[in-house]
Amino acid sequence: MKTWKIAALMLSVAAPGAAFATELEVTHWWTSGGEAAAVGELAKAFDASGDKWIDGAIAGSGGTARPIMISRITGGDPMGATQFNHGQQALELVQAGLMQDITDVAEANNWAEVIFPKSLLEACTVDGKVYCAPVNIHSPEWLWLSNKVYEDIGIPVPTNWDEFVASAPQVEAAGKIPLALGNQSWQSNLAFGALAIAIGGIDLWKEINVNKNMEAAAGPEMLKVFVAAADARKLAAKSTVQDWNQATNLVITDQAAGQIMGDWAQGEFQVAGEVAGKDYTCLPGMGVNEYISTGGDAFYFPLNADPEITAAQKRLAALLVSPEVQVAFNLKKGSLPIRGDVDLSAANDCMNKGLAILAKGNILPGGDMVWSPDVQTQLGDLQVEFWKSQDMTAEAAQAQYVAILSAGL
Repeated sequence: MKTWKIAALMLSVAAPGAAFATELEVTHWWTSGGEAAAVGELAKAFDASGDKWIDGAIAGSGGTARPIMISRITGGDPMGATQFNHGQQALELVQAGLMQDITDVAEANNWAEVIFPKSLLEACTVDGKVYCAPVNIHSPEWLWLSNKVYEDIGIPVPTNWDEFVASAPQVEAAGKIPLALGNQSWQSNLAFGALAIAIGGIDLWKEINVNKNMEAAAGPEMLKVFVAAADARKLAAKSTVQDWNQATNLVITDQAAGQIMGDWAQGEFQVAGEVAGKDYTCLPGMGVNEYISTGGDAFYFPLNADPEITAAQKRLAALLVSPEVQVAFNLKKGSLPIRGDVDLSAANDCMNKGLAILAKGNILPGGDMVWSPDVQTQLGDLQVEFWKSQDMTAEAAQAQYVAILSAGL
């Protein structure tokens, strides 16, 4: 009998009145082709365990879905489980006593020993109690390239950001879009964050985001990042799509040369039948600084007065971290598993790159772990304004950036 089945059985026995075949509504914002395939693995596993996954997908990005989720929880209409990103997004709900304590699940399944990096479980822990089940590691610092675009032009596929920028004139001359970018604030913010790692470097990133050094944020090295972003926005000027997966599709269909996007883009390439290393190239850390941040997704379980719902919530929590589900889900999602003791022999070229970086310990905390949701929202709004307006200078954008971070200290 598998470990997760034993844990689930123990938890069901420990909760009087609990029974299998409990329906549990699960809300999330995974609606693209690759995401739907991945979440389908979670639903399939939960249904096979004896309970019933009621899918509550909310169309749009996390920025669209989170207010709806929070409103339901605070308004007395809680779902059974809900997705949030690792970090501070659900902290106020936990502090308000609206989230289920699942410390017993974590202890029964030895999460403290199997979850890696430990910061993922720490992000789920408030005052010594565990409130969420992390399911993956998602890193945003990737450059995705269409191999065919470069083959048709007759030049090598770029191996780093500088080569990508240098190739842009030839890409444009061939009638292609150099850089695909969706018109949403979080996408602009993600692209900027990836450039901060590639251009500014790891030490500068840590100094600003971990040590909160505002002099560094206002300094000349950070200005270089804004100048690079100003150059990048020119490359994305003809990208008119809205959603991130639409931008990814421009690369998949060879209409655009590249996209700065998280490793979840890999799921879209897979659904389209593209082969990593053959049809497309992925460059973690933009091919410059091969570090990945350990953001990602976790499921929280809103407090519920029904003991059967509570028992089902804990069974789902145990299931999400189980080895079998970790493998099935992350292979489809394009993300990395949150435990290192699973069989990933089926991993493709891109996932193996991420696993190698993770094994080296070349990791950084995700943005949601170092800044509040309010700061993240303001940074996203700034980046949209900056990327959409060719008239906004790098210096002006940097000044606003420093003001937002300073106010968030």
